[in-house]
Amino acid sequence: MTSDSSSTDLILLPPDPGDGGQALALPRIIESAGESAQERFLEFFAANIRNKNTRRAYARQVVRFLAWCEAHGVTALLQIRPLTVASYIEEMGGEDVHGKEQTVKQALAAIRMLFDWLVVGQVVPMNPAHSVRGPKYSIKKGKTPVLSKQDVRSLLDSIDTSHVVGLRDRALIGLMVFSFARIGAVVGMKVEDYYQNGKRWWIRLHEKGGKFHEVPVHHTAEEYLDAYLDAAGIRLEKKTPLFRTSRGRSRKLTENGLSEREALDLVKRRAAEAGLPETICNHTFRASGITAYLENGGTVENAQAIAAHESPRTTKLYDRRGDQISLDEIERIMI
Repeated sequence: MTSDSSSTDLILLPPDPGDGGQALALPRIIESAGESAQERFLEFFAANIRNKNTRRAYARQVVRFLAWCEAHGVTALLQIRPLTVASYIEEMGGEDVHGKEQTVKQALAAIRMLFDWLVVGQVVPMNPAHSVRGPKYSIKKGKTPVLSKQDVRSLLDSIDTSHVVGLRDRALIGLMVFSFARIGAVVGMKVEDYYQNGKRWWIRLHEKGGKFHEVPVHHTAEEYLDAYLDAAGIRLEKKTPLFRTSRGRSRKLTENGLSEREALDLVKRRAAEAGLPETICNHTFRASGITAYLENGGTVENAQAIAAHESPRTTKLYDRRGDQISLDEIERIMI
């Protein structure tokens, strides 16, 4: 590798908060395989995986697997065989891990994709993960906590909007509810991504895979956004972040955009103030909005279009209309 390889490593494999905020370093198995393998390994994350969250998750899984190999006496890439991968997957499957099946499938997918990339680059002759089967895993309902329409309204109404930070928080949460937007797309918005088209206002979301998703703004979300922008005084700063961080307890905004983690912190804080469960997360509002839409007679097909889901099966994971029906039926058990 060249002398600047460590800095390249830090760029391509960003710090993971789950690993103490430390950047993921090149595994020793990759370092010992030579410059070609090192370069190909980094190219896998840089050229083959564009989504930063997927890149981070796959990097974590790959590094863990290669560390496991080294701990079990496998110190070279060419020593990794199908039995090696199968043994690792079997051991993962026996661990007490939350969401175990999904985690194991992700690990196997990351290992397969990496070795496919190494095979094409002629670093290794075959993919040892190709013949290894993962656990069967399918879900019909998502695990994201969903709020009722009454709880969402209670949360929004509980926010103190006498200052710009409260107006920001209400606009952020309201936008996720009324547009089904992902938190990553919302915090990535610029001021210019809220724009007028004819008589209506629209939002432009930067979705996964570099896609733009444009949808009209619900009148309530429009009201929230207008109030926030007027208080913040940033309407003309088109190229700057729409949702900004605040400076300590000063209730003054900075020029920096909110991160997903900072958005989660404010969501947790607002939920606690409203007396709602601590399990609420950013994704709760996407799921709650979709469920409310379907309860009010909306179709799965249109919900899919609004949410920019590739498949209606994904949209159906957010449909929690059956939860209340099940609870009502359970309460019929009177003893």
